[in-house]
Amino acid sequence: MASKRISEILGVLDERYGTDLYAYLHHQNAGQLLIATILSAQCTDARVNIVTRDLFRKYPNLQAFADADLKELEQDIKPCGFYHSKAQHIIGCARMICRKFGGEVPSSIEDLTSLPGVGRKTANVIRGNIFGEPSVVVDTHVKRISYRLGLTDQKDPEKVEYDLMKVLPKDHWILWNLHIITFGREICFAQHPKCWDCPLISYCREPKKQLEPPKVEAKSRVTKRVEIKK
Repeated sequence: MASKRISEILGVLDERYGTDLYAYLHHQNAGQLLIATILSAQCTDARVNIVTRDLFRKYPNLQAFADADLKELEQDIKPCGFYHSKAQHIIGCARMICRKFGGEVPSSIEDLTSLPGVGRKTANVIRGNIFGEPSVVVDTHVKRISYRLGLTDQKDPEKVEYDLMKVLPKDHWILWNLHIITFGREICFAQHPKCWDCPLISYCREPKKQLEPPKVEAKSRVTKRVEIKK
């Protein structure tokens, strides 16, 4: 992979979105971010943030989640979807962290992925955003757009992660996820991307590009005939 090409792509994204680190999921500590990330699976960040606003007041720490009633927690997080499994994972994580790690969310990839329901994506979110460890987070946007830009030929998230680690400078590992999420929501959709408005179009290898916006057909005016009763 040519470093010049990567530098140009990163330069476009940096200029467009800046280089400040931030998190889409609202949180005040590692435990809250862990739970919010679990809830975010197959759910929008906006909805998760609405749910966790009350959730984190009701359950102020990991011990509270560890002691939570499963059925009650399911109802608390129901708007996020898949609430049966998510509630089990949240309680399981909280209990394991309190029992095995002294109530503190661990920092190593091995310890994090040993927690119930925590894969490499969630672990890397915690490592990058809480502990400042360079980490590549591969979500659906990162997987799709990294492939379109030719940074990987893989489909498996873990393999995509390792490919990106090889070609991206470490100071952009977390930024790549942040930038690409926004880019994927604004322009590079899974279906019908806005290719005509894409600043990275010259780097894209997607064969089907729509270089002009779809034409909006003018609606024909229909004049209704009003019958006046006499």
